Amino acid sequence: MQNTVSIKWLLARMFEPDLVIADCRFWLNDPLAGRQKYAESHIPRAIYLDLEEDLSSPVSTHGGRHPLPESEQMARIFGRAGLSQDDRIVIYDDNNGMNASRLWWMLTYLGHNQVYILEQDFSAWKQAGYPVTDEQPVIVPKTFEARPQEDMVVDVDYVRQVSERLLGSGRANAGQADSINHTAADHTNSSHEADSTVHLNTPTVLIDSRAHNRYLGLEEHLDKKAGHIPGAVNFFWQDVLTEAGSLKSAEQLEEQFARLDKEAEIIVYCGSGVSACPNVFALRQIGFENVKLYPGSWSDWISYEDNPVATGNEV
Repeated sequence: MQNTVSIKWLLARMFEPDLVIADCRFWLNDPLAGRQKYAESHIPRAIYLDLEEDLSSPVSTHGGRHPLPESEQMARIFGRAGLSQDDRIVIYDDNNGMNASRLWWMLTYLGHNQVYILEQDFSAWKQAGYPVTDEQPVIVPKTFEARPQEDMVVDVDYVRQVSERLLGSGRANAGQADSINHTAADHTNSSHEADSTVHLNTPTVLIDSRAHNRYLGLEEHLDKKAGHIPGAVNFFWQDVLTEAGSLKSAEQLEEQFARLDKEAEIIVYCGSGVSACPNVFALRQIGFENVKLYPGSWSDWISYEDNPVATGNEV
């Protein structure tokens, strides 16, 4: 399934009437920067969708740091932004595709099947000498019909059941995390390393997409607890990218995810349901069909005090 387009492809088609371009630039450490940069310069005809204002619901007790809006709310937001199921939509950011993948996932979840991510980011577009503008497009609201694909998403209760099954499986027993419900400090000197060659042959695989030290529980700069969901294995989301920041080739991604069975159920999470999306996107590109997102992710998991926390490596 090919859901990327090149900057040359977009340049040749950017004024076609059924093509909508969406700018998703956003930085967690400066939430206003994305909109400001869009106002200064963007690809002609591009609309702007903000991670926190448009692609997330307000934060509450549960649901994580970037709660996924209800499907009807998503449809209203997209309709107001001038999107419909009949449009071809091309998305870009300047964040290694992290935010673009979030919008791609949301649109795909609502049943849209013509959504593409720009292979290179906005900086590459500018460096190529392609046109940019500060003009705001005139947005004509449309009706966006929500057709939720419920098999693309799981909630905390489902993940809790999966975690318990994984802890009881032969794989987990053979290579459990160093500790469950212990502090990360207990393992700062651990020499345990996950075996990246071990094939994960359980019917369900739980993937943590965060940086390895956050998965291990050695550091945590965004959430109140450090560690990972028991039973999860670590596939850092940026590992699906080339050094230039574009998505790796299909052959490289096949190697990246060689431990996984394409017939397995793959559940992907991160810190708040955003950086998991590049992993979901990459897996879908190479033929994994049963891939699901846990939108609330780690920040939702730890909002339930009874949920266990693991530190250290798992097989």
